[in-house]
Formats: sequence, structure tokens, C-alpha cells
Amino acid sequence: MDAVDETSSFFDTAPLLKDGDIITRKLTQFIDQKSSSSGIGPRRVVCVTSGGSTVPLEQRCVRYIDNFSSGHRGATSTEYFLKSGYSVIFLYRSHIVDRFRKIRYSNVSRLPKMIHAYKYKESHSEAVKTAISEHHAAVSGGFLLKLPFTTIFEYLQILRLIATSMQMLGPSGMFYLAAAVSDFYVPWESMAVHKIQSASGPLDMRLAQVPKMLSVLRKVWAPTAFCVSIKLETDKEILLEKADAALKRYKMNAVVANELSSRKEVVKLLFLL
Repeated sequence: MDAVDETSSFFDTAPLLKDGDIITRKLTQFIDQKSSSSGIGPRRVVCVTSGGSTVPLEQRCVRYIDNFSSGHRGATSTEYFLKSGYSVIFLYRSHIVDRFRKIRYSNVSRLPKMIHAYKYKESHSEAVKTAISEHHAAVSGGFLLKLPFTTIFEYLQILRLIATSMQMLGPSGMFYLAAAVSDFYVPWESMAVHKIQSASGPLDMRLAQVPKMLSVLRKVWAPTAFCVSIKLETDKEILLEKADAALKRYKMNAVVANELSSRKEVVKLLFLL
């Protein structure tokens, strides 16, 4: 079974995306405003993905598999894309403090949801006001569309909607895939409906591989878009080899390679020439 067939099978058995019609309408409106039909030529649009996807263990989920991703890199990149003249579709992990609102201020831990629960120093107060002002200006100005996800099912279904909606932008569309996407999952049809009971004894669970959506994104969903992915490894000895393989296998335009312990200080960029 090739990647396209595996992807189709994944979506056919996935739970129905909540508010899919609403998300589609938002995307259509946002992208139509950026297309050449506006009379001023297409505006560059980038989809930035951010944060980690969860893997539910039950359909009525109590337990799930998660990862450590904070979403900071995707949020930081979103700010820079906006400053560089891009419109941004920000596909981010919900229930994590919106990192876009604190991007430039690493010493401010949470805002603005927790803004009333803390007393900041005066210098921080001005930084908070500036960050919130810039955030609201980007949203109200129609330059930033925020779409939250939690599970691997939600992430991939929304990414497909974004990609197919961005086809009309051609090479003016871009994907910056910074989300930490689950490599394994529990298929919906084989998942426990209710909370797994500890009285049943040790849990023995087989995880299926998530289909390689990057190749489908490049070949089918958005074949003319510019695509950047991120490769994270804990073993620096295999990092460049794995990043180069991703670059060639999925035809990425660029891959950001980083090793876990030094990811905040050092990255290596690989380009497809």
C-alpha cells in the first residue's frame, strides 16, 4: 500500500472532525482575500504548525500519549513571518498557553490568559502590552488565522483542509511544519470506547504507524507550495543522515535539523538544490 492509499485509509477510519465546515469556511475566506482575485496579486501565505499532537487511548478519552513540545518554535517563527510580510495560518496545539502572545519575551512565562494572576515588573508590563497589541492587530487585520488541534486525528485532517485550500495560491503558498507529529497511534476502530480499567491488569497495546503525510502533501495536496519540515533526533550521529533522507524522500525544499540537547542554540539547514 502506497502513501496515498495509507493516507486515505487513515482518514476513512478517523473520527469525524468537529467543526470541519466552520474551519473550511474560515480557510476559504482567509485565502480568497490573499489570492490574485483581489486585483493586487497574490500575497504570500504560510501555514505554520506548532506543538505536539496527542494519541488518544480511549474514544471517550481519559488517557493519551503526548510529547514535550511546547510550540515555542512555531510561535516564534509565526511572528517573524508576519513581520516579513506573510499572512499566516497558525495550526497550533490547543490547551497550551498561546506562545504567539509571548514570543519575544522568554522571561515572561504566561500571557495574556494569566495576565491578571501575576504582577509583572514595569519593563515586562510594556512588553506584554506590545505583544498583545501586535497579536490582536494581526488577527483583526486579516493576516493571522489561528486553528487549534489536540489529537493526531484533528491535526492531520485540518492540515489536509489547509493544504487543499492553499492549492490556488501555487508557489505563493508555503508550509513550515514545526509541529511534533505523532509517529504512532491507536486506530479509532480498535480503540477502547470507555476508560481503560486498571483492574484489567497490565496494559498490552499495539500502536500502528501514522502514514507518511509529507509525501502526500508534496505530491497531492499542495504540489507547488514551498515546504520546510523539521527533523529532531536525540542521536547527533544520525541527525544529518535522517534529515537528508527526509529532504530527498519527501522532496522538501528545506529541512531544519536539530539535536534534542542543543536544539535551542544550534540548528542545521539542509536545502534541496
